[in-house]
Amino acid sequence: MDSAIEAPRENPIKEITAETDTRDILANAKKYGESQGLEDVYIADIDSHHNETESWRELVNYIEDPVIRFQAQDHFSNRSGAPPYGLNGDHALRYQDCGGRIIHQGKRGEPVPEDAGVHRDVVLAQRAYEAMQVDYTVVFPTPMLNLGYHPQYHMEAVLGRAYNAWFCDRILSADDKLGSMIYVPFNEPDAAIKTVEEYADKKGVVGFMVTSVRHKPVHHNQYMKLYALMEEIGKPFGFHAGYYWADEWSKQINQFGAMHALGFVWCNVVHMTNWVWNGLNEKFPELKVCWIESGLAWVTWLMQRLDHQYLMRQSEAPLLKRLPSEYMREMYYTSQPMETDHMKALEVTCEMIDAPNKLMYASDWPHWDFDTPSTIWDLPFLDEQAKRNILGLNAANIFGLEVPENKRGLPAAAE
Repeated sequence: MDSAIEAPRENPIKEITAETDTRDILANAKKYGESQGLEDVYIADIDSHHNETESWRELVNYIEDPVIRFQAQDHFSNRSGAPPYGLNGDHALRYQDCGGRIIHQGKRGEPVPEDAGVHRDVVLAQRAYEAMQVDYTVVFPTPMLNLGYHPQYHMEAVLGRAYNAWFCDRILSADDKLGSMIYVPFNEPDAAIKTVEEYADKKGVVGFMVTSVRHKPVHHNQYMKLYALMEEIGKPFGFHAGYYWADEWSKQINQFGAMHALGFVWCNVVHMTNWVWNGLNEKFPELKVCWIESGLAWVTWLMQRLDHQYLMRQSEAPLLKRLPSEYMREMYYTSQPMETDHMKALEVTCEMIDAPNKLMYASDWPHWDFDTPSTIWDLPFLDEQAKRNILGLNAANIFGLEVPENKRGLPAAAE
C-alpha cells in the first residue's frame, strides 16, 4: 500500500509530550534531509522498534497453547498491572524516558486516524520513515528483547511464535517498506529451527534475529543444525543487543546510564568472542552474521584483545585459519548508537571494520538515543560513496532489497 496516507504537518512543535506527533518530533530531520538532497539517496533503517505490549490484547490471541492463550486473554478482564500476562519485565525500561524529558517513547499516545486502514503501529512507522527519508525499515520488538531470561523457560518459544504470527499478519502484510528479522526462540533449538523453516519465505522477513540478552553459549553443538539451515536459506542472522539490570554483573551498577552503556555491549562481546574463538566463521562461511545495537567502539577493542590472546594461545582455537579480527571484519554491524564524541577514534573504528562495505545505518527510533541519517551523512572522513553504502546500499546488498532506479546514482557496495 502507499504510505503517504496523511496530510503534511504545518504547525511547528512547541513542546514534546506523550501525545506529540512523530512528524513534529522529526521535523528537523526532515528539513535536514531535504536540504541535503537525501530524497535521492537510498536509505535503509536496519534497526527500528515498536512497543509490542501496546498491542498485547490482540497479540495474545495468536498464542497456540489454548491454556496459556486463555490465561493471557483473561488478564485483560480480571487483572491489572505490568508487564502484561506472560511477559517477563525489566524495570530499567522505565528509565529510558529520562524522567519525562524524552517522553515520546515512554507512551506513544499520539492520535492516529480511525480510518487509517492499517494497524496503528504501521501508521507510526510510516510517519517516522517518511520524516527521515527512509526507503526501507526493519522493525524489532522492545520488551520482548528480554525473553531470553524468562524464568518460565518455555515462554520464549510460546510468545515468540505468537509475536511472529501477529507481526506478519498485522504489520508486515500492510506495507512493503516494512520488514523484520524474525524473532528466533534461541533457548529451544528445535523451536528455533521450526521458526526459521516456517518464516523464511514470509512476506517482509529479510532475516532472523536472536536477542543477545541470554546466557546461552552460541557455540554449543545443539545450534549447529540451526546455523546450517540459515546458511542454506541465505538470509542474514542477527544478534540484537540489550540490557538486563538484574544480571550478576550489571546489578552492581547503581545508575541507569552506566548500566545501559555496558549492558548493550557486554552481551554481544561474549557472543562474538564465543562465535569467533570457536571457529563458527569457518564452519559456516556463507552465513551473514550481523551485530545490532551495540554501537561500534567495542568491536575494535575486542579485535585487539582477541588477536593478542590468539597469537599466544593458538592451540585453543584450532579451527581458526586467520586472526580473530579478520573474521570480525567480514561480519556486519549496525551503526546505532554511533559513538561520535571522539571523531578520530570513530574514523579508526570504521577503517578496522571496513565500514564502507560492512556497516549499515540504524536509527533505533523511537528510543531515547536514536540516530537520524545525518549521523552518517555528516561524517567528515567518509566520501559520498561510503556514506551511500552505509545509509542503504550495503543493506540492499546484504538483505536483497530492491533499490529504486532513481536512487542508484552510485553503484552498490561489493559484498
